[in-house]
Amino acid sequence: MKHRGDPHEGFKWGVLTIICLAVFIMVIDTTIMNVSITALVQDLKTTVPTIQAIIAIYALVMASFMLIGGKLQDVLGRRKAFLLGVAIYGIGTFTASMSWNATILLIGWAIFEGLGAILMMPATTTFLTSTYSGRDLAFAFGMWGGIAAAGAAFGPIIGGYLTTFYSWRWAFRIELVIVFLILVLSYLLTESRPTLKWRDLDVIGTLLSFVGLFAIVMGILLMRNYAFWQYISTLIGAGLVIMGIFFLWEKRRKTKGRVPLVDISVFRNRSFVLGNTIGTVQNIAFAGFLFVIPVFYQQVTGISAFETGIVLLPMSIAVFIFSIGGARISTFIRPKHLLITGLILGMAGSFMLRDIFGLGTGTAEFIPGSIVLGVGFGIILSQVTNLTLSTVPDEHATDAAGVLNTLRQLGTSLGTATVGVILLIFSYIGIADEVEHQAAITGVPAEELATGLRNWVDAMQTGRPDLFVPDTVLVQLVNIIDSAISSAMLRCFDAITIFLGIALIAALFLPRQAVRSEPDEDA
Repeated sequence: MKHRGDPHEGFKWGVLTIICLAVFIMVIDTTIMNVSITALVQDLKTTVPTIQAIIAIYALVMASFMLIGGKLQDVLGRRKAFLLGVAIYGIGTFTASMSWNATILLIGWAIFEGLGAILMMPATTTFLTSTYSGRDLAFAFGMWGGIAAAGAAFGPIIGGYLTTFYSWRWAFRIELVIVFLILVLSYLLTESRPTLKWRDLDVIGTLLSFVGLFAIVMGILLMRNYAFWQYISTLIGAGLVIMGIFFLWEKRRKTKGRVPLVDISVFRNRSFVLGNTIGTVQNIAFAGFLFVIPVFYQQVTGISAFETGIVLLPMSIAVFIFSIGGARISTFIRPKHLLITGLILGMAGSFMLRDIFGLGTGTAEFIPGSIVLGVGFGIILSQVTNLTLSTVPDEHATDAAGVLNTLRQLGTSLGTATVGVILLIFSYIGIADEVEHQAAITGVPAEELATGLRNWVDAMQTGRPDLFVPDTVLVQLVNIIDSAISSAMLRCFDAITIFLGIALIAALFLPRQAVRSEPDEDA
């Protein structure tokens, strides 16, 4: 298969190599930060809420500016925009690695890296669609999805290892080395001709999309904190209204013959709409899974971040192998059928995991279901990006990539927040119900059980020996916690299964031949 736009015939997969390196450092970033929170708090002499806010700001920057980041390719040229993003990202990684307080980390990681990523991420997909075609394009997108999945899945073990045995700063230093490698290999990238001028940029559309997405993402992120629940419906509602105004503005702008931020005609493409629906909902499920498992194993069983990564390793390997293998299999099996198979396997794996969790849960019970889930996720990731973008005309590639990456960021934020809220709510409900149940069957006053429970939780969180839990209520407290955890985790995996079920329904409506196919000229 001849590939389009790559003049370096001796290094057919050079562009793909660069793109995979870029995707890897962008995806692995957040997972490393999540497992390094405790070390960051101690090293930077700050608080957990401050680090959580920095992580949230990174997500906001990515989601809110992704559309304009994609459009800047048309102003600067694809290669120039990508390399500018790589340079900004490199400045961010260097700044973050040298951070001496939380403010510097905010500037380096959340702002500079976030702004660099919004220039890099849209280009990763448009470089592939402009360089490869047919089976090579399917393989390239399979690798794109596989590296993205590997970055997300292997992030906890890499971050846990570096944080435990070296320093969280080494994560940023290694990223900086990869940034330099990308710059060295950048001669393999071909430039696209700029099609827009600065004056053609849709400033009002940019502001509307920023404010709308900011409100939606902020509303989603605030779901994690009960104190802000009163503002969530207002924020998300306002964001949806503003996004509605944004679409009307884009339609009006195109009608007048001016360049829109997003050509909304791309949403007339059935495969594109369904593919984005599947990809976004699948991202919700994947992000929710990667959030709830580390929380369970670190907070409930007490293992370290590195050990949590070891627990996730079999699933991570399954995701990586099948995301790459799925791209090759798609030459023999229709991508739609592969995608449906992956979604069914994902639902099966989630169902296998739903009722295994409790205080006595180890790794043996977790591994079989997690591998099945990983196989499903791997197959999904190998197909969904190609199914989404391959039928989009070349002239709409930039718009399509911007929409795809924006929705993926929203899916990640929504998955973490939604599954986190489910875990929190059903833990509280389970504790309240079980306190009443234990009080009724043992005769121990509910108030005494509640006091003992608070002391036990405080003792686990602070290590204070003065918070004594009487032996007379210890057995009841163990039963309360075990029942509450089991119920909450069951509901979390029910939600993950439902999300995958929604994606499965969308996949059933995909056209039978959803991927653009071209003859293999080299065959």
